[in-house]
Amino acid sequence: MSLFIIGISISMILFLLASGLTLIFGVLRMVNFSHGAIYMIGAYVGYQIFQWSGNFWLALALTPICVGILGAIIEFFLMRPIYKYNTHSFELMIQIGVIYVLIDLVRILWGDDYLLFLKPVQLRETIEVLGVNLDPYRLFIICLSLLLALVLFWGLEKTSLGIAVRATSSNPSMAECLGINVAVLRTSVFGFGSALAAIGGVVAAAIYPIDSHMGDHILVDCFIVVILGGLGNIHGAIVGSLIIGMTRAYGQYYFSDSVNILTFGIFIVTLLFLPEGIFNRRGRKA
Repeated sequence: MSLFIIGISISMILFLLASGLTLIFGVLRMVNFSHGAIYMIGAYVGYQIFQWSGNFWLALALTPICVGILGAIIEFFLMRPIYKYNTHSFELMIQIGVIYVLIDLVRILWGDDYLLFLKPVQLRETIEVLGVNLDPYRLFIICLSLLLALVLFWGLEKTSLGIAVRATSSNPSMAECLGINVAVLRTSVFGFGSALAAIGGVVAAAIYPIDSHMGDHILVDCFIVVILGGLGNIHGAIVGSLIIGMTRAYGQYYFSDSVNILTFGIFIVTLLFLPEGIFNRRGRKA
């Protein structure tokens, strides 16, 4: 039971990153390689707010706002000017530059040592359910992520903003003709996707040590999740997250030496039979 909870919690952290990455790809048609670095910045900003205030909940509330604004600034000043060139090489070079700038900024401000982010006091003591000791903090991660997923799905399906996002994802030129400000929407989506990554960074920082390369490791799994689920498909992101998260948890427990082989094996087999992902392009996108 505890291993199952660990797997679900890993899946939910992956979903927070993958959903933001999927939204950005769906609207901007751009694979954001700097997403892992933004996740890392979220962990460090959350850590610093916690150091100043001593309040985990304040850190969790303020960090996505700060990092979301940072993401919007990156899109507005760095990404928007190159859209007219319609080439992925420029996007990739800028994103690599953003990664190195953020990593060096972290090293200047916080150094290279591992940092520890304590769990909130209310969630430190294990609880017993049906004779099994469970980590309440991991249960919190699951509940928070599921709540955000429900809000995200509801927002995309039921609100005018969600309709605008889906319209821009399908046909940005037509969406602009219908009066949607595509430029502002792109900036907003990039900022929102960055905020989701920042939430993932804060909640993960209380489980894993914080360091300047923490985004590198999870970004690989995040890309696997997005490709498994189908590029640009928010529904596929949660399915892919569950597959990879549970594989990581159970694989680490039973096949610790081969967990990476198992993860990439699932990825390769899926692409052999479903090259466009589980929810392919014919399915609904973000």
